[in-house]
Amino acid sequence: MAREQRRLLIAPARLAAAAAAAASAASGGGRQEVIELCLSAAESRYLTRVLRYGPGDGFSVVDGAGRLWAAQLLAADRARLVQPLAEPLQHQPPPRPRLVLAAAVVKRDFEVVVRMAVELGVDQLLPLLCERTAVQGQLRPERWRSIAAEAAEQCERLWLPEIAEPCTLPAVLEQAREANAASGAADGAASLLLWATTRRADRLSLVDALSRQTRQPSQWPEAIWLACGPEGGWADGEETEARLAGWTAVDLGPRILRSSTACVAGLSAISSWRGGVCGC
Repeated sequence: MAREQRRLLIAPARLAAAAAAAASAASGGGRQEVIELCLSAAESRYLTRVLRYGPGDGFSVVDGAGRLWAAQLLAADRARLVQPLAEPLQHQPPPRPRLVLAAAVVKRDFEVVVRMAVELGVDQLLPLLCERTAVQGQLRPERWRSIAAEAAEQCERLWLPEIAEPCTLPAVLEQAREANAASGAADGAASLLLWATTRRADRLSLVDALSRQTRQPSQWPEAIWLACGPEGGWADGEETEARLAGWTAVDLGPRILRSSTACVAGLSAISSWRGGVCGC
C-alpha cells in the first residue's frame, strides 16, 4: 500500500535560496538542476523519528503561500524537490473572503485556540489584550507561530495563517478600518466586522449575520472579522468603541461560552459558511 504523503512546511525564501544554489551548481558543472534542501534538526526528527521515513521515501513540501511540491528524502538531514520550483504540483490562490480572528488572550487555553483556529481556516489571528484580559505567564507569539505552522502541516493547508503580535482593542479597530479604506471596495464588498457578545440588545445571531451575505462572488466581503472577548467579558467602554466603529454585534447561541470555546464556535460557523458559499 502506498505511503501517505505527509507535508513539511518550508518558507518561500528558504526554497528560493535552495533553488538559486541548485541553479548555480548546474550552470557551473553542466549538470541537471536538482533542488536539495538541508533539513533542520526538528524537520529531520519529524521525518525520521515521528514518521519513520527513510532515504527514498516521498513526502510533500508546502511553502505556506499556496504552493506544493513532491519531495524525496535523501538522508536524515537532506531532501530534494521532485519538480522545479517554478512548476509546483498545486498552486492555490489565497482564500476569499479572508477569515480574521481577534481573540482575547486567555490564561490557559490560548495555544489550543491557535491550533484549532488554524484547523478551522483562520487566515489571520490577532491576539487581543483587553481591559479584562488575565494572562498567566509570558505572552509567547513565537510559540504560537510554531503551533500554527504545525497545525497547517497537519490539516494540509497550503496557506500559512499570520499570527500577529499581541495588540490592544483600539489597534484592532483601527486596523480593520484601515483595511476597509485600503481595499477601495464598494459597500457590498467591504469587510464584514462581527463582534461576539451576549450583552447588546441589538445583536443578531451569527447565522443571521452570515445569511445576509450575497452569493454573488463579485460582492463577497473582502474579509470576515470576528472579535471574541476575554474570560471576564467585554468592558462597557469596549462595547461602545466597537459599536461606534461599525462592528455588528452577534451572539453565538443560547448559552454563555468560555472565551476559547466562543472562538472555536464562531470560526466553525464562519468557515462552514465560507466553504458552502465561496468554496474555500
